Amino acid sequence: MSQDANRGATVCFLLGLPRSGTTLLAHLLQQHPEITAPPEPWLMLALEAFGRVDHRHPAGTSLIETATFEFLGRIDRAAVSRAFADAAYGAYLSSAGKRIIVDKTPRYWMVLDYLDLLYPEAPHILLMRNPYAIAASLKSTWGVPLQAKSSRSVSLSSLADLMLRLPDVIASSLADLVLGLPKLAAHRDRRQTMVVQYERLAACPEEEIQRLIAGLGCDPKDTAATSTARADYLHSSSFGDRKILERRTVDEKSVDAWQVQLGVEEMQTITDLIGVELMIQLGYEAELRHAQQAGVVDKGREVTELYRQIFRMWWDLRLSRERAWSNISADPGKLTPGIRRPIENSCSTPNASTGHDAQHLSGTDFDQNQELTSSMEAQLRMALLASESDRGAQQEAVRHRDAVIEALRGEIVRLKKGSNNHER
Repeated sequence: MSQDANRGATVCFLLGLPRSGTTLLAHLLQQHPEITAPPEPWLMLALEAFGRVDHRHPAGTSLIETATFEFLGRIDRAAVSRAFADAAYGAYLSSAGKRIIVDKTPRYWMVLDYLDLLYPEAPHILLMRNPYAIAASLKSTWGVPLQAKSSRSVSLSSLADLMLRLPDVIASSLADLVLGLPKLAAHRDRRQTMVVQYERLAACPEEEIQRLIAGLGCDPKDTAATSTARADYLHSSSFGDRKILERRTVDEKSVDAWQVQLGVEEMQTITDLIGVELMIQLGYEAELRHAQQAGVVDKGREVTELYRQIFRMWWDLRLSRERAWSNISADPGKLTPGIRRPIENSCSTPNASTGHDAQHLSGTDFDQNQELTSSMEAQLRMALLASESDRGAQQEAVRHRDAVIEALRGEIVRLKKGSNNHER
């Protein structure tokens, strides 16, 4: 895909945490006649993980990963990935009749280095928002819990238990704040990164959009009115914030809504998870003062760092779980899903056909009858072996998970003791 240096880049990455307003910003940007912003392509996440597939893949997870790693290791994997991304983005641009594509995918904070590897020249738009407001939106929109059930501020042990009990999708939402926000904050210093504060976007939408449009090499005079109209395209997508469909203009009320949506315990949790220093560094000192006036206290840098360590351990737990399944599916001593599936099919289909075939057995000789019986017996034996193998694989995965959980709990106890000693 060619680029015209005088007209600006063709690919721009819009970065920001989930529930930070990225859907709104992308929608306002694509009202310019040269820009399109599809709802969350997630393309770079998929490319970065190319070759890593679900543990249930019948061909064998580890085999696929090893084979693709070896093959791509013989060539320039980054160049190949860039070529694929160029083709995908280019096809979308051609279909839309636009010049610039804005890839708005909130969880690109996980692959920031990969973005720079494939597109070092691409401009980035980084949307930052008050962390309390993001947390309030996570609570009201996705039902993400922000405090322990005991109605006390989340402690080290209760947070660890919470992560172990909750679905990954909820724990991931908390990880966005704890692990993703510091990464995005550090990304502000990247060259060719334009930083936008959600609060200023809500207060001065036209001024901010024109600034970004000019930064992308487009004429800001061609920018349409900054409204949330014409967002019907979101109806056909599984991604993007549907709330903008309910409004026609940018809503400034969303800036301070967190003050009534969050209780003191919840604000304390977010303060502990993110840290006072990062709040001030991001320019949210006034919001922090409001929380402190409500009863929130600064528990110190050490507490925030302990929380980050717990989330990193949770992150490693997820990765180790995937590796465990990968190793199970690749173990030649066990039947892989690729073998079990045809066995399961062969054992399920004869039920219908066997009765039909049995009606004709009386007219066949004994050898044919015995051959069919032996074949069915062999299938049943193989199905039994597959079932036992599958049960053994599940038990091994459970034992591995329990061992990791125990290690996590032990590390929490050690960190808690260290924190208590430090306080003394």
